[in-house]
Amino acid sequence: MKEQSKKVLIHTCCAICSGHPIKFLQESGYEPVAYFFNPNIHPRSEYDKRLEAQKTLCEKLNCKLIVEDYENNIYNELMTGYEDHKEGSERCKRCFEFRLLKSIQKADELGIENYTTSISISPHKNFEVLTNVGQKFSKYFKVKYLDIDFKKKDGFLKTTKIAKELELYRQNYCGCEMSMQRLMN
Repeated sequence: MKEQSKKVLIHTCCAICSGHPIKFLQESGYEPVAYFFNPNIHPRSEYDKRLEAQKTLCEKLNCKLIVEDYENNIYNELMTGYEDHKEGSERCKRCFEFRLLKSIQKADELGIENYTTSISISPHKNFEVLTNVGQKFSKYFKVKYLDIDFKKKDGFLKTTKIAKELELYRQNYCGCEMSMQRLMN
């Protein structure tokens, strides 16, 4: 893992989840480039809060940040027919696929040889599903998926601590409209 000065594009789902992964990558000899592509976040005001927190985090950690357009309409089209699926189901896998495909395309465009995602830090997300999706796309690009389970060795606790220290905005749901509705029920 100690590949000195290799860049890695890290898809960042939110500042809360990406603090420890960014620091971990930096401490492991990588130069992370944060990539904020989250068209799943609903409503737009929530997206804006999470983006501002991500900007703050990246500034504090001296990490370059690339922000992609908010493509919520495309995301909603992809989720048509999956609205009633539970969290952790095929709906979430489709969401991961959309965001990780866009991430590997961005890494390839920038000539970055590695990519990963901060989503794996969540105790509510399936690491194996994320790894399978990330590696599947690596077959079509000259970009390697780094299958790092950031929640290991108290990663979630560490990322939460970073977020508290920096007083970052903390959301209470995954981000999509379906997860927000389940929270309200």
